[in-house]
Amino acid sequence: MFAAERRQLILEMVRANGAVSLRELARVVQTSEVTVRRDVRALEAEGLLDRRHGGAVLPGGFTRESGFPQKSHLATAEKTAIADLAAGLVEEGEAIVVGAGTTTQELARRLARVPGLTVVTNSLLVAQALAHANRVEVVMTGGTLRGSNYALVGSGAEQSLQGLRVSRAFLSGSGLTAERGLSTSNMLSASVDRALVQAAAEVVVLADHTKLGTDTMFQTVPTDVITRLVTDEPPAHEDRAATELQALADQGVQIAVAGASSPSGGEQVPARRPLPGPRRGPVSGGGLRGMLGEQSAGAERGRVADLRRR
Repeated sequence: MFAAERRQLILEMVRANGAVSLRELARVVQTSEVTVRRDVRALEAEGLLDRRHGGAVLPGGFTRESGFPQKSHLATAEKTAIADLAAGLVEEGEAIVVGAGTTTQELARRLARVPGLTVVTNSLLVAQALAHANRVEVVMTGGTLRGSNYALVGSGAEQSLQGLRVSRAFLSGSGLTAERGLSTSNMLSASVDRALVQAAAEVVVLADHTKLGTDTMFQTVPTDVITRLVTDEPPAHEDRAATELQALADQGVQIAVAGASSPSGGEQVPARRPLPGPRRGPVSGGGLRGMLGEQSAGAERGRVADLRRR
């Protein structure tokens, strides 16, 4: 397929879906991700789309927010690995809050197996994932429904969270930086997320590498409030994401990295028990992978590294 044909097909896919991952684009046009990335850059130079870490989206700025169908096509394997790891943080009989998002929806599907769990959420998708779990109680906030992400927002949602206290909040967002923390493109969603954070003793952010280093309009969780970040291992070319991980760790955020790219797996390290010792110096893409590579291979899928600043 000629370059012009590839780029036209890429553009049509992005226009149809709003956002498409590089992996999916490469599969459809039957070429490598390196070639697709070059095509995406060329299309971006023409103003026809915007690049994001791991994918391409329709042109837009800080205020643009993709809907659920578009977000669900981005970094799907990474979100699955993140949800697998994050579910290991939740204990039997615990009470937690889970915010809206495609990654938190993946988490909810795994929480259905945790007995005695109470989940407070403003997400219809999270509630749906837990609806048939016999031993999980689901408590929904009030509020006004946002159709783009199936979340309840507004004063009704915020007021229903007043006086609530749980052990952990699991949140996602549109972007995460060491400077501003977690952020989103919608003011109403940001306000409810802040109310969810107020109810929790600990805050766990679920964000794949495509969101690292991305800053959007409304701050939801400042970096100093984030207890732990659960993410995936950035690809080799994503030095920006690896650098952002180190900057977050330097500010005291515990980083748990799920090795989604490891098909045969590696030794699983429970996220509750961080690897001992500090991680000093900037973490490049190679440095992060080198650290992960020190773990012995051979256990089940999901190589995990847990970085913790002393």
